[in-house]
Order: sequence, then C-alpha cells, then structure tokens
Amino acid sequence: MNEELIKRILSSIVLIPFVLFFIIKGSFIFNFFILICLLIVIYEWNKISKNIILKFLGFIFILFSFYTIYRLRNDFNESYEILLLVTLICISTDLGGYFFGKLLKGPKLTKLSPNKTYAGMIGSFMLSILLSKIYLNYIFIDGQLIPDQTLIFIFLVSFISQAGDILISFFKRLSKIKDTGKIIPGHGGLLDRVDGMIFAFPFSYIILSTKILH
Repeated sequence: MNEELIKRILSSIVLIPFVLFFIIKGSFIFNFFILICLLIVIYEWNKISKNIILKFLGFIFILFSFYTIYRLRNDFNESYEILLLVTLICISTDLGGYFFGKLLKGPKLTKLSPNKTYAGMIGSFMLSILLSKIYLNYIFIDGQLIPDQTLIFIFLVSFISQAGDILISFFKRLSKIKDTGKIIPGHGGLLDRVDGMIFAFPFSYIILSTKILH
C-alpha cells in the first residue's frame, strides 16, 4: 500500500464523521459548514479556470449547486436523510471508481480524464447501488421523498457524479495542474473531492422537487 493511498484512507476516516455530523446536525452549524466549503470551492475554481467567461459561469453554477445542497437538507421534511443519500451515492461512486479502476485497470474510458477506466465506471455504479440500497433498507426514509424508481435514481445520480468528475478533470488538464489544492492530504483540494457532487446535488434536487421519476 503506497503512501498516497494511506494518506487518502486516513483523511477519509477523519473527514467522514465530521461531514456526517454537520449534515445530521443541520441548523446554523450546517449552514456555516457549507458556506466555508462554498468559499473554498470558489477559490479553487478561480485558480484552475483561465477563461473569463467559463470562470464566471463556473461561479454561478457553484453558487446554484450549494444552494441546492441547502435545499436538499431543508426542503424535505427538514430531514438530513435525503441529502445523506445523495452524498452516499457520490462517495460510493468515487470509491468504486477508484478501487475497481486501480484493481482491474483495463481500457481507458475517455481522453478527457486518462485515469478513468471502464472497470472503474462499472465499479462506481455497482458500489453506489449496493451501499445506497443498504442505506435505504436499514435507515428510515419516508417513501414519499424518494422516487419509486429508486434504482434509476441512484444510477442517474452516479452517472452525473462521474460526468462531473471527468469535466473538472478536463479543466485541470487544460490548466496543467494535478490537484485543485492541498487542503486534504492524499486527496488534494476540496474541489478534487466534491467535483462530482457539485453536479449531482443540483440534478438530485431537480429530480426530487419536480418528482420527474414518480
């Protein structure tokens, strides 16, 4: 096990309980947490985006994305369970892609993000569906708050998360940087870790609030 992977695992062990605490606690503590994350992500996006128009559009999109995080936490019976579900899908998507990709390797998925493989993509879908189903089966969530087509919802959120990851990787390659920052040991910047999430949260909120899948 290389040093970078050890740092990645240890950072996750430390960070995940903190993130869970803020999501579950809610109130002004959660709002303060996402505000700090928003400022960091905007700062990191400003560093990697060289085109003025794209930079501005990115700022608008990031603001909208974090607004939907707030709404996911507070709109659905003011419960944390929906936001936690979407977060779990994104995290398991990231983990599945990383470990399956490293373990099985195989053909590359796209030139936009050379580290992505078909094996990683399949692993992302598999792990996100597995962990999300366990979460839904053993932690109470009002059936009215999630789509009847749960598997379709999980698959789509995982797909959007992967697409967002690839898009941010593309922007990093254009800027000739590996990571958006160094705030998280073994992971890089905060944007490196939430690149898929900032696309998955708005998508999830639109799907759930409009009840398109119901």
